Amino acid sequence: MSTLPPAGGSPVEPSAEQQPPVCPRHPDRTSYVRCQRCGRPTCPECQRPAAVGVHCVDCVAEAARNAPQARSALGGRAVQGRPVVTLTIIALCVASYALQWAVPGWTTRWAFSPAAGVVEPWRFLTAAFLHSTGLLLHIAFNMLALWMLGPYLEQTLGRLRFATLYVLSAIGGSVAAVLLVPVVGGWSTGAVGASGAVFGLFGAVLVVLRRLGRDARGIVGIILVNVALSFLPGIAWQAHLGGLVVGAALGAAYAYVPRERRRLVAVLAPALVGVALVGATLAVYGRYGFV
Repeated sequence: MSTLPPAGGSPVEPSAEQQPPVCPRHPDRTSYVRCQRCGRPTCPECQRPAAVGVHCVDCVAEAARNAPQARSALGGRAVQGRPVVTLTIIALCVASYALQWAVPGWTTRWAFSPAAGVVEPWRFLTAAFLHSTGLLLHIAFNMLALWMLGPYLEQTLGRLRFATLYVLSAIGGSVAAVLLVPVVGGWSTGAVGASGAVFGLFGAVLVVLRRLGRDARGIVGIILVNVALSFLPGIAWQAHLGGLVVGAALGAAYAYVPRERRRLVAVLAPALVGVALVGATLAVYGRYGFV
């Protein structure tokens, strides 16, 4: 005997229970394998191996979002892979150094002097990405120091706090040059180099190592040698001093803050340092009638 169609002549559609299971992401694909977490069908492209069976990509993504974020000893977000902030800073310095050779006037356009900073305040930072074209060791030593200290601080503090530390240390070096003009003069004396920012890293890593109970004698020796070199002719020791002070201050704030207030201090400390730097600079400029 054969089955006859219903009165209308149309075949009977299979019910939802009778239809083959399909992948929610790829409805054109039949799959009898189900996610061990949500129970939905999942095609080979959407399957992810699990301890038992497989999970679908949606469940894997949800688990990743809800998983606790690993943190360093000082609360920095633990990240794997390359130190992207350190590498980015090095790349910017090297690219700018190439432009100093290739583009006439590039150095004078972005270099800092206390007088130039009055009308073009961005020079407080841009000078940190320039180096002496007459001394290759200038950029070589700064980039070597950055590569030695940067990855450790970036991993320990987290990328955002490390980047903030570097930028404010660089600005702090330029601000120190302004603050010391009444003592040493040099309103029009130009300055270039990442040394102020690098000294900021020196100050921060010294504080961080002490906070974590690690041996800091090697860093102290390196700092003392660089401090001695700062007083050689042609070296902007003011920038070194300013960067060191700012870096140590921020490093102390990041390292010694209680665990429950780390996020607050990560915002508040740089803001207070920034206000202090701007206020001190305006005070000197105002004293001499620039503002």
